[in-house]
Amino acid sequence: DKPVLYYPLDSWFIRTTASRERLMELNEAIKWKPASTGSGRFGKWLENLQDWNLSRSRYWGTPLPIWRTEDGKEEMCIGSYAELYEAIEKAVAAGVMAENPLAKAGFVPGDMSRENYDRIDLHRPYVDAITLVSESGKPMKRELDLIDVWFDSGAMPYAQIHYPFENKDRFDSREVYPADFIAEGVDQTRGWFFTLHAIAGMVFDTVSYKAVISNGLVLDKNGNKMSKRLGNAVDPFSNIEKYGSDPVRWYMIENSQPWDNLKYDEAGVKEVTGKLFGTLYNTYKFFALYANVDGFTGAEPQIPYAERPEIDRWILSLLNSLVKEVDSSLEDYEPTRAARAISEFVGDNLSNWYVRLNRKRFWAGEMTADKLSAYQTLYTCLRTLSQLMAPIAPFYAERLWSDLLGEGSGFSSVHLSLLPAADETMIDRDLEDQMRLAQDITSAVLALRRKVNIKVRQPLQTLLVPVSSPRQRQMVEAMAALIKGEVNVKELKVVDANESGLVKRVKADFKKLGPRFGKVMKQLGAAIKEMSQQQIAELEKEGRYTFTSIEGSPTVTVDDVEILAEDIPGWAVGSAGDLTVALDVTVTPGLKAEGVARELINRIQNIRKASDFDITDKVRVVLQAHPAIEKALADYSGYIAAQVLADSIEAAPSLPEGAQELELDDVKLRVSVTRV
Repeated sequence: DKPVLYYPLDSWFIRTTASRERLMELNEAIKWKPASTGSGRFGKWLENLQDWNLSRSRYWGTPLPIWRTEDGKEEMCIGSYAELYEAIEKAVAAGVMAENPLAKAGFVPGDMSRENYDRIDLHRPYVDAITLVSESGKPMKRELDLIDVWFDSGAMPYAQIHYPFENKDRFDSREVYPADFIAEGVDQTRGWFFTLHAIAGMVFDTVSYKAVISNGLVLDKNGNKMSKRLGNAVDPFSNIEKYGSDPVRWYMIENSQPWDNLKYDEAGVKEVTGKLFGTLYNTYKFFALYANVDGFTGAEPQIPYAERPEIDRWILSLLNSLVKEVDSSLEDYEPTRAARAISEFVGDNLSNWYVRLNRKRFWAGEMTADKLSAYQTLYTCLRTLSQLMAPIAPFYAERLWSDLLGEGSGFSSVHLSLLPAADETMIDRDLEDQMRLAQDITSAVLALRRKVNIKVRQPLQTLLVPVSSPRQRQMVEAMAALIKGEVNVKELKVVDANESGLVKRVKADFKKLGPRFGKVMKQLGAAIKEMSQQQIAELEKEGRYTFTSIEGSPTVTVDDVEILAEDIPGWAVGSAGDLTVALDVTVTPGLKAEGVARELINRIQNIRKASDFDITDKVRVVLQAHPAIEKALADYSGYIAAQVLADSIEAAPSLPEGAQELELDDVKLRVSVTRV
């Protein structure tokens, strides 16, 4: 807020302009994240490079090692302590100095020990007392300026190994140079990034670093800079104390690329804590519960991959695809992509799909080959995840690893194990596509159930899936049993898209299409809206459609539009991308009874859990007699008993004391669940 006075000073410069073109060429060899910083901000800085003002008129810092005669005609630049030692000896011999202060302090040139260097201090004011002698015998005083501290930072790669006085072979062989990558704020474009690059280019004609990540800023949740004055600053230590360092770190890395500004929202950390870490903990807890019951250790002979059930092969294929993706992402300095891939695998595939679909295999009595395959598959997933997570969540990964492997695992720490390599023989893209289609169909149907307010436990009769290609038909038919179980329907009908009887319409996504077809967008939008059923079928089958009647023959893909299907009486119809499903939502009395039976199972299981019964405990169930459950008990009492491990299921007009109340839709009933 106060005026600043600028005035010229004599300064020492490095003629960086003489190396401008070469520095620009060397910059092309550096991997910049993001690339736009290297070609843009940093590249433009090099294009407009000025000579480097090296000297500073200050007291504290590295002294400029230049000595000059009073008339400025002779000068000397000292390059080492040994060189300075010899120069002082000449000055003493010439009578310019009375004694050598380095020798007096006991400094020995060539002795690189810390003890030797601790004997001397060549900062100001001590270095200013050293007078050298020129070739013509004149006294030489040191230039009083200091070196720009950014030169110190740029010399870091050499200073840290005391090059060239030590580790010269390691440096010259490129064992310790250049750096694999560096990371700093984008504001370092003119600072550290430049000084490292300039010194390496001018002195060694090479780069100082192979890759650079220019970090963005951490802002508040509204995108404003954090400030104590504004009261929007987040205390990182309180967040770490509340959630743990791993969830905070994972949130920051997963939420945005390191080079983008991050809008830090504590609610996001809380979400990551439950969505990823909580889900993974529950998955491990489920595994450990049954593994301990069955005595599974992980050391059992492996079930051959080819002999494992399809769903085991699917999750292992996906796991190895994940290993490839994480490895390539980290290799490309894309930690956000790696973190998101891990989160998706844990939430969408391992927990919500694999474990949920295979619970009964872990409940089975004897340790059959099928049950062992399930244990080994889940164990492999958890162990591999602990290794993949380790770079981002080191503490959580370490605990998961140690809990899984215990003593004698071969590696005492996950951080001492090698990052897993993908087994290409286990990757089956067709199987992954097939299961993904099943997941998409399931999601679409469950969305329809929510739309018409019919719970998943309520069975329905028919699901209709129109397909646009023979391959899509084959994939749906292969997954039919799984899909029916997931969405709880009795029958799945696969029909050709043009024979489904469904009426579809297409809605253009103007945000995507506008930038590409702005000139004809109005005409294209109208043509998309008026597409015939045959044209829509072609779009779904081929994934694209070309409007030859419009100037330029614009081509539209399924990602550029939204395909909607109209409801028909008694059916709910929905779309997801190029996928359409139709669900028969008529609930017959028979279907209603089965739905009630499933609801009873759910309520009784909750009571078992709340009563802290062991998973193997047998129970006796007595329900209050009521017309709402009469048909369900008549038709499904055996099924209910098997699911809840009940010796008997019966209805009675009155229940013993201590019976609990449960609610089925709008009906309240009392039930007694006792351990046998």
